[in-house]
Amino acid sequence: MKRILSLLLIVSMIFVFVGCGDKGADSTAEKDEQKVTTIRIAYTLSPESHYHKGLEKFKELVAEKSNGQIDVQLFHSAQLGSERDAVEGVSMGTLEATLSSTGPLANFSKKFMLFDLPFIIQDRATAFEALDGKLGVDMLGSLEEKGIKGFGFWENGFRMLTNSKQPVNSPEDVKGLKIRLMENPVHMETFKVLGAQPVPMPFGDLFTALQQKTVDGQENPLVIIDTSKFYEVQNNLAITGHFYSPAVFMMNKEFFNGLSPELQNAIIESENEARAWQREYCVNLENELVETLKSKGMEITYPDKKAFQEATKPVYDKFKDEIGEDLINELLKK
Repeated sequence: MKRILSLLLIVSMIFVFVGCGDKGADSTAEKDEQKVTTIRIAYTLSPESHYHKGLEKFKELVAEKSNGQIDVQLFHSAQLGSERDAVEGVSMGTLEATLSSTGPLANFSKKFMLFDLPFIIQDRATAFEALDGKLGVDMLGSLEEKGIKGFGFWENGFRMLTNSKQPVNSPEDVKGLKIRLMENPVHMETFKVLGAQPVPMPFGDLFTALQQKTVDGQENPLVIIDTSKFYEVQNNLAITGHFYSPAVFMMNKEFFNGLSPELQNAIIESENEARAWQREYCVNLENELVETLKSKGMEITYPDKKAFQEATKPVYDKFKDEIGEDLINELLKK
C-alpha cells in the first residue's frame, strides 16, 4: 500500500511540474505575442504643425489597430536631421519612417520633379485626384528601388512667398531677393528665372537665417509660416501659390516587409485614415490663416499669377525631358 501511495505521489508531482511547465510556455508565448514593434518617425516641423497633428492621429490609430503591438515615436523639429537626412535614413534602414515634403525626393526619383513645376497644380481637387490615382501610385512605386515604401501623399499646401524687403505684386518685385529654398533643382531654377538669388538651406536653420538677414525671404505653405513664427522676422506675405507641395509618408521597405500581415494591415489602414484626417485639418485651418497672419503684422499682397506663370515658362522647357513630357501633359489635362 505504501508503495502504491508513493507511486501516486510521484505521478501527481510529475503532473504538477508538467502543468507548471505548460504555464511557463504559455506565458512565454503570450509575451512573444505581445512583443512591441517601435516605429520612429522623423520630420522637420514643430509640435504645432499639421505634420505633427496628423502623425499624432496616426500614432493613436495604429496603437488601437495593432492592439498595442506598435509603438510610434515622434521626432519633430528636425531632431534627427533635415528632410533629406530623414529620407536617406529611411532608404538605408537606419530610420523606420518619415513624413517629408516632396522637395528632397527628386534626388531619389526624378518623377517627383513633376509636382515641383511652378503653377502645374492650381487647386486641391486636381491635386488629390492625381495623387490618389495611378499617377501618384506610380510615383510612390518609383521609390521602391531605393528601399523606400511610399504609402500616400499628405497635405502640405500651396507655397507662398515671404520677405523682409518689400511687398511682392509682380515678378519684377522678386528680382535680387535672396530666397531660401529647399535643395531642389526645379525650385532653384524657378527663382533663378524670376531673377532672385536662391539659397539652399536646411529648414532647421531657416528662422535664424531670416532673423540675421542672411536671406531676405523664404517660401512655404501658410500653415508652416504660421507655426514656425516667420511673421516675427518677415513682414511681407505674397499669396502666390507658385508650387503645390504635398508630403509623403514613407517607411523603410525591408522593415515593413518584415512585419506580420496583421501589423502591416494596421499600418496601412491607420495611414489611410490619418491622411484623410490631416488633409481636412489643413484645408479648414488654411481658410483662417491669411487673417491670422495679417493680425500678426504681415502685409498681404495678391500678385497677378498669370504674370508669374508666363515668367516661369522656361522652367518647363528645361526639365520636360528629365521629368517626361507625357507626365507633364497628363497632369496639365486634369
